[in-house]
Amino acid sequence: MSKRKHVAVLMGGWDSERPVSLASGNPCANALEEAGYLVTRVDVGRDIANVLQSLRPDVAFNALHGPFGEGGKIQGLLELLEIPYTHSGVLASSLAMNKDKAKVIYQSVGIPVAESRTVSRFEAARAHVLPVPYVVKPVAEGSSFGVIIVKEDRNHPPQECARDDWPYGEMVMVERYVAGHELTCAVMGDRALGVLEIVPVSEAFYGYDAKYAPGGSQHLLPAPLLPKIYQDIQKLSLQAHQALGCRGVSRSDFRYDDTPGAEELICLETNTQPGMTPTSLVPDIASHEGISFVDLVSWMVEDASCDR
Repeated sequence: MSKRKHVAVLMGGWDSERPVSLASGNPCANALEEAGYLVTRVDVGRDIANVLQSLRPDVAFNALHGPFGEGGKIQGLLELLEIPYTHSGVLASSLAMNKDKAKVIYQSVGIPVAESRTVSRFEAARAHVLPVPYVVKPVAEGSSFGVIIVKEDRNHPPQECARDDWPYGEMVMVERYVAGHELTCAVMGDRALGVLEIVPVSEAFYGYDAKYAPGGSQHLLPAPLLPKIYQDIQKLSLQAHQALGCRGVSRSDFRYDDTPGAEELICLETNTQPGMTPTSLVPDIASHEGISFVDLVSWMVEDASCDR
């Protein structure tokens, strides 16, 4: 490895997840400097193509979150500029970011998912699209932005979907609510790492504050599961990573209902740009496997490529 490889850490941007991206990008840049790389921090704006053409880095470390950074757009630009980049390529990024499209891929390879319908936000606000309880999710947002849980005690559909200031796109996925444990598993290359259980402290589900506020959630690692369930989650995470065509590091999320007689394991989604903040899941999982944060981000740089 060339210790003076020039890495541009792409962070910020203009999507709703800008603060999360900055919180991810700066620790990654610090770790890469510690590892000996030449690092340029890039707060991504609309002029990013010109900035990258001027910098000509050896590798772009993609620490962007949100539709532009995760959905295939920045990946396509990096392909055109022929700059190797971390994480997944154009197609895998686009598929994983669109939750309804990813579910089609999951189902095609036998990964269990919850029943859902993709409708306009106005249809979701007019009437219950599925029997309660259910979850409304923007089809192409991350960090739980716009997620609404409609429970049995709510006798009207979510009116907020029809608000004039709704910022999360015109289409939403309405998905059957699955109770139980919130679980996640990281994949690194062709290897599934450990399974972690997330226990939100101040929210009913793993929402924005539970993800990013210090103390917002407890991470149980390894997740206290029966060995078969633990291994099934690892297997399904690697299967999802491969079916979507991911590369580098990804993280797949699950719900597991362990109610006797009604046990159910459901894959929710795969994140091709997992958060790398101090409270994020993948660094915790990697650390439990004996992989330091510096080693993790260094591996990601060395794994970087254009589409392969």
